[in-house]
Amino acid sequence: MQETVLVTGASSGIGLELAKCFAAEKSNLVLVARNTAALEELAASLRREHQIEVSVIGADLAKLEAPQQVCDELKGRGITVDVLVNNAGFGLHGNFAELPLDRQLEIIQVNVMALTALTRLFLPGMMQRRRGGILNVGSVAGFVPGPNMAVYYASKAFVQSFSEALCVELRDTGVSITNLCPGPTETNFSKTARSYQARKMQVGKMSAAEVALAGCQAFRRQQCVQVPGFKNKLLVYLTKVMPRAIVRRIIGHYNKLK
Repeated sequence: MQETVLVTGASSGIGLELAKCFAAEKSNLVLVARNTAALEELAASLRREHQIEVSVIGADLAKLEAPQQVCDELKGRGITVDVLVNNAGFGLHGNFAELPLDRQLEIIQVNVMALTALTRLFLPGMMQRRRGGILNVGSVAGFVPGPNMAVYYASKAFVQSFSEALCVELRDTGVSITNLCPGPTETNFSKTARSYQARKMQVGKMSAAEVALAGCQAFRRQQCVQVPGFKNKLLVYLTKVMPRAIVRRIIGHYNKLK
């Protein structure tokens, strides 16, 4: 049976590239994002190139009711989701006390609450059918505290802990979960994150396509955590062996404001 993969935040960046990866495997797709025009363009391209079914749902996951609305819409269309890709997310760069409260709460809503809600809505069906899985897009930020991006880093720490916990819970269910933890990546993330204040230090970035391919491959291997790129793997290793106080200072320097 041909599987159906739901990808949130599929209009650009890693989400778009993940959609391409699953399409190349001949999976049918459900693309979810706010930018429906971009989704429709991507959907047409993927249908034409891979001869698959691609559905589009416009949804703003910053709204509390959005996950349930997505689920209800799919039920109405008679679409069963076999694989859930929780990619949608964003962050803001700046001092916690100075950034707008409503925008910081939206980070938690999109990165944490919507991810949790979608997982809870679709996971029971996967377990009942004893197939499928979840691919969460976390971040190397989930391994460390993040001065000057405090809420974003904290949200990714939730994704990391949540995903690892479900790895254990889902053993012997036929369902797997993978947390993809990219480092700096060439996407529109920085444009949103730096809309208030810019980071002083600049670093090399992986392409979104490289990150997406690593994520898809790790998911198919049923790997619990995947950190793509040697530099990112080294960073995560060092954060585990260095004193926490030093890690905080290093990340604070990395996120230093201009």
